[in-house]
Amino acid sequence: MTDFVIIGGGIAGVSAAARLSHLGSVTLLEAEDALGYHASGRSAAAFLESYGNDVVRALNRASADYLHNADGGVLSPRGQMLVGRPEDAVNFALQSRDFGLELLTPAEARAKVPILNPDTAPLTAWRPDVFDLDTDLLLQNFLREASANGAEIMTRARIAAIRREGGQWHVSDGARDWQASHLVNAAGAWADQIATLAGIAPLGIQPFRRSMARLPAPDGHNVTGWPFVLAVDDRWYAKPDAGALLVSPSEADPVEPHDAWADDMVLAEGLARYEEMVTAPVTRMLANWAGLRSFAPDRTLVVGPDPRMPEFLWVAGQGGYGFQTCAAVSDLVASLANGTVPELDPGTVAALSPARFG
Repeated sequence: MTDFVIIGGGIAGVSAAARLSHLGSVTLLEAEDALGYHASGRSAAAFLESYGNDVVRALNRASADYLHNADGGVLSPRGQMLVGRPEDAVNFALQSRDFGLELLTPAEARAKVPILNPDTAPLTAWRPDVFDLDTDLLLQNFLREASANGAEIMTRARIAAIRREGGQWHVSDGARDWQASHLVNAAGAWADQIATLAGIAPLGIQPFRRSMARLPAPDGHNVTGWPFVLAVDDRWYAKPDAGALLVSPSEADPVEPHDAWADDMVLAEGLARYEEMVTAPVTRMLANWAGLRSFAPDRTLVVGPDPRMPEFLWVAGQGGYGFQTCAAVSDLVASLANGTVPELDPGTVAALSPARFG
């Protein structure tokens, strides 16, 4: 018997476990062998306050101090560059303003990223206050907080049945059973499936695949200090990673929940778009993979009690924003569970609530 059963061991579930562990007993159930296996383990690991819609940006701002400072902080400077082709001029100008970027000359841009092709990528803009985010350290910080307060963390717990009986949730993986007064749905791509098992109406949480390739450092350059590079209209992005370069096609292909892998054709097309704008050809990949970014229909996170069953709490639809919003989201979950006034403004809380879907 526990106060909170949390289903899902990604950043949403682990951060919720940390916060809720101050309010009562917590059991976190993860289907895989390890925490952070799916979306959380395959994140681009960056923090940019101006990334996402207005609600996401409010969560970013509310999370920033924690990410910078708690437990020594998990952020390190990276910077971001937006690059565009000659034909991208209109959208480049719009996206530069939206991200709050400063224009660079071609020479300034190549000083930061020497492989940029000045003929095919002449449009460049920059801001310094974009950060790498140590996703593993952040997960471990929240996990230590939860464990210090007695939270029980269970892996290999793939949920098969959920029912509400006698004022309690009864959750089973077929071999083991758990009971709790509150059920927290932090199941990522599987959030609607968990809701359906619990007799709760699904919200239309849709997973989208995003692929990634890890390339050797182009032309032998030291890429350590290169910024996060984003092509206009999300045609691709690139980011240094332990001496190599990560390049993503930035695709968003709707898929069923599954253990994702990169689509060879999508990856090839994305790398071709990247090659078009640089002077160093892609000769080989060190590795490739894919993850799932799950969105609600309105592309905003879903955080709060189900309007028809308040003992069922949604923490879903992170859509690639999970790490950069998790401090504010987990605080909100705890406030809502405890019946206290959230620190977030009421408009943001309402915009996150599952009640917005009627």
